[in-house]
Amino acid sequence: MNRKTKYSIALAMLIGVLAGGFLFADVHISITPKTTNAITTEQRSGETAAPPAADRQINTLRDLNDAFVEIAQNAKPSVVTVFTEKTVQRNVVNPFDFFGLPFDDFFGQPRQREDQRSEKELLKGLGSGVIVSADGYILTNNHVVAQSDTVYVKTYDGKTLPAKIIGTDPKTDIAVIKVSASNLTPIKIGSSDKLRVGEWVLAIGSPLGENLAETVTQGIVSAKGRSNVGLTDYEDFIQTDAAINPGNSGGPLLNIDGELVGINTAIASRTGGFQGIGFAVPSNMAQRVMESLIKYGKVTRGWLGITIQDIDKNIAKGMKLKSREGAIVGSVLEDSPSQKAGIQTGDVIIAVDGKKITNTVELRNMIAGIAPGTKVSLKVMRNGEEKEVSVKLGELPADEIVKTESKKKIEEVLGFKAATVTQSLASQYGINANRKGVVVTSIDRNSSAFRAGLQEGDLIISVNNKDVASVKDFEKLAGDGKTGDTLLLLVERKGNRRFVAFTQ
Repeated sequence: MNRKTKYSIALAMLIGVLAGGFLFADVHISITPKTTNAITTEQRSGETAAPPAADRQINTLRDLNDAFVEIAQNAKPSVVTVFTEKTVQRNVVNPFDFFGLPFDDFFGQPRQREDQRSEKELLKGLGSGVIVSADGYILTNNHVVAQSDTVYVKTYDGKTLPAKIIGTDPKTDIAVIKVSASNLTPIKIGSSDKLRVGEWVLAIGSPLGENLAETVTQGIVSAKGRSNVGLTDYEDFIQTDAAINPGNSGGPLLNIDGELVGINTAIASRTGGFQGIGFAVPSNMAQRVMESLIKYGKVTRGWLGITIQDIDKNIAKGMKLKSREGAIVGSVLEDSPSQKAGIQTGDVIIAVDGKKITNTVELRNMIAGIAPGTKVSLKVMRNGEEKEVSVKLGELPADEIVKTESKKKIEEVLGFKAATVTQSLASQYGINANRKGVVVTSIDRNSSAFRAGLQEGDLIISVNNKDVASVKDFEKLAGDGKTGDTLLLLVERKGNRRFVAFTQ
């Protein structure tokens, strides 16, 4: 037997001993030298010896295991599966019309089909939700229930209940629905502000369908305050590696006390499946939105009436700022709360009511979370000096968002690029150059559009049942939608037409 073989066997034996130690930990077998009496004087007198170190470690693991089990058992009755239905109109073409697209080249111009008819199609969706009151209020995502004709939920005990949409907020992707029931088990809402990076969290929901309802996954808080993700107008996401998949949307993210600290919303993925990066709306933000929706039927937000931007190194150098933290005021709107309070262009807002502001996202989220009419104290840097300015907040107009950057291009929002059909593109993608519409020239494989079936080379003929002749038409029709709206495209691929629907 050579040295290498001996090493391998020794290692295997060592692993076997260690494995045996864990496997038989409860037996309390100890191996001692022959010269040592294994039974001590203390044991003879009836006293109990301290358990081996391995036993203590296993007991710690058991305690942790039991804690996870208890959290899951206590929380499951508060989690529901949300089902939605929506009826859409779609155009149907007679499949026996032989004067279709293959003959268009021979007759010069595409002939308008006269045998098209409209049919109703039922679209079904599924997500998750969490009960927040014994009388039936449920938190979920806006994109789960937005524009649905019918919503119903299935509870932990198997009951199916119709639900009413109380209100939705696309700007945070939060929605509140309600069922007519009593004595439900509400989740306890915790403070997401107290959550720390590295803490254990559990996610519960119905990933990939009803058959996997009440799935529990475990992970940690990977990061807090994630913004510029591109999902909503107000972003302050909790990032977690607890497994989240399609169907988990709207379900709870829980801390180790079993408290709701987030609403699971989205994943970042190159495959469409979970890759260790999930996002949840913080419970503090979700609770503020929920309370406003229940009380007013809409979300009211504080408003300063200014445009703001982050401070880059060039701005900091030009303005002789010692720090790049804060939000610089680009302009002050006329007759706005800020103008009345004396805020000026060039002011750098560094704190609100004593809370530090490091960038524009923090300022926007903080002000939006404060009720209109509330007086706030802004700490600003002006000409190298700190000043305190008191501002009575107004109410953010329904269609206005404070802009921090230039408007996102349509392709960034939808996840694909489209171009008017040219001779070159027609040749590249095998399209009749005389056809009206726009051709998909590239698509993000992680986008909702791609997952819905849209492909590069598809010819988009209509958007939401309105004809598209150019990119200008497409941008106008597609740009009219809001976050959470369903975009219905009629596309043509290799002479065949089909509908593609996805949520913006």
